[in-house]
Parts: sequence; structure tokens; C-alpha cells
Amino acid sequence: MRLTTLRRFRTSGLLLILGFFVCGPLTVSSFAAESRIGFVDIQKAVSSTKEWKSGFNKFKLEFTKEKKRIKIREQKVKKMLGELSKQSFVLDPELKRKKEEELRKEKIDFERYVQDQNTEFGKREKEMTQAILRKMMVVIKKIGKEKKYTMILEQKVVLYHDRGNDLTKIATLTYDRVNK
Repeated sequence: MRLTTLRRFRTSGLLLILGFFVCGPLTVSSFAAESRIGFVDIQKAVSSTKEWKSGFNKFKLEFTKEKKRIKIREQKVKKMLGELSKQSFVLDPELKRKKEEELRKEKIDFERYVQDQNTEFGKREKEMTQAILRKMMVVIKKIGKEKKYTMILEQKVVLYHDRGNDLTKIATLTYDRVNK
């Protein structure tokens, strides 16, 4: 009885495997015939939108102004260091210690300020990009539904694709039209 059951399982397994070999390619080819796949370079699509370019220009202008403020503060610290170096031999030890302490505090404040500004600008750029990216995803889904794509993939995860299925420019133009 056990031997008969084992033979049945083996026979069933062989028939199942044979069925996959015979029917499997048919199902894949029918899927391929019906599927339509598009590709988008999401980074390029987002950075090509009018909204991103406008926001980035404002961001760059503010960043340039901030760099000037940082440069002025840096020059102040360098000036303090230069004055301390010149006067260090003639200053009273107590006054020298006070000036060194002021310089140390100013330098720490400057470094902290630069770090805070870098963090703040990085955060603002990320928020701006994320907001546009969320809206771009809606646009891409809309394009997929309207043009009957089975799926739309990020270009960077694909080794090869036909450039005729690149939807990056369409996504950017649609985004600009929808988000005036």
C-alpha cells in the first residue's frame, strides 16, 4: 500500500512538472503579448519640472546669501585669531586667557552655525523634492492608466529597455500642465 501511494505521488509530481514545462511558456508569452511596460527616470522627471526649477533657483539664491554670511563670520574668527597671535607675546597672561576663551567660543559658535545651516538647507531641499515627488507619482499613475500600461518602472533598476517606452519627458510635461 505504501509503495503504491509513493508511486502515485511520483507520477503526479512528474505530470505536474511536465505540465509546467508545457504550459508555463504559453502563460508567460500570453502575458508578454498583453503587457505594456513603461520606464521613467524619476530624478530627471522631478528636476525637469518648472516647479522644481523655480524652487531650486530660490533655494540657490538663499544658499548664496547664507554663504556670504558664513564667509563674514569666518573672517571675523580669522581676524580674532590673527589679533591674538600678534598680541600673544605682549598680553598679560590673564587677558590672553580671556581672549583665547572668547576665540574658542566664537569658533565653536561659528562651527555650530555652519553645521546647523547645512542641516537646515539639506532638510529644506529634501522637503521640496519630496513634495514634488509625491505629486509626480500621481501623474505617473495617471499616465499609466490613460495609456494602458501594465507597469511603469524606474529606469535605474532596469539593465536595458527600449527608449520608445521612456515616459520621463511625458511625465514632466504632464506634471507642469497639471501643477501650474
